[in-house]
Amino acid sequence: MTPPTLATGRLILRPHGVQDCQAVAALWAEPEVVRFISGAPASPEESWTRLLRYIGHWQALGYGYWAVTLRESGRFIGEVGFADYQRGMEPPLAGVPEAGWVLAPEVHGQGIATEAVGRIHQWAEEATDWAETACIFDPAHTASHHVARKLGYAPAGEALYKENPTLVMKRPIARR
Repeated sequence: MTPPTLATGRLILRPHGVQDCQAVAALWAEPEVVRFISGAPASPEESWTRLLRYIGHWQALGYGYWAVTLRESGRFIGEVGFADYQRGMEPPLAGVPEAGWVLAPEVHGQGIATEAVGRIHQWAEEATDWAETACIFDPAHTASHHVARKLGYAPAGEALYKENPTLVMKRPIARR
């Protein structure tokens, strides 16, 4: 499946391509970006694998991640989307698509996460038959908890992922 391009007032959410490799590597090398995710900046090799995983999700599952760019300049500022990472966590997400987002530190606090993640949920309401989506967070990542709550997510419990406590939030998919 070819991923759709989505737009908001300030953003273009477009499919990733191999041309995004350097931008993805720069994003995931930022300590502030990974602070609540892995805690360690990603190597260029790890970022390349991540990029291929994003592209492959669309091919295998018909959904995935988008590259987030600023509408006015086209500058790459992050990634948002849905995935099935087959995480080895307890309890498991059991096939519920997992929403995720990560943005460059220079755009934090500007409402861009809410705008981008809101748009992908609009896409999910229009283009999928999902009953719900989930997202997972480090319990200390309050900024992302706030974005999730604004978009209709509610706490659904805790899990253990890689031996770390993980907050699980879920959101029903509204039908238009």
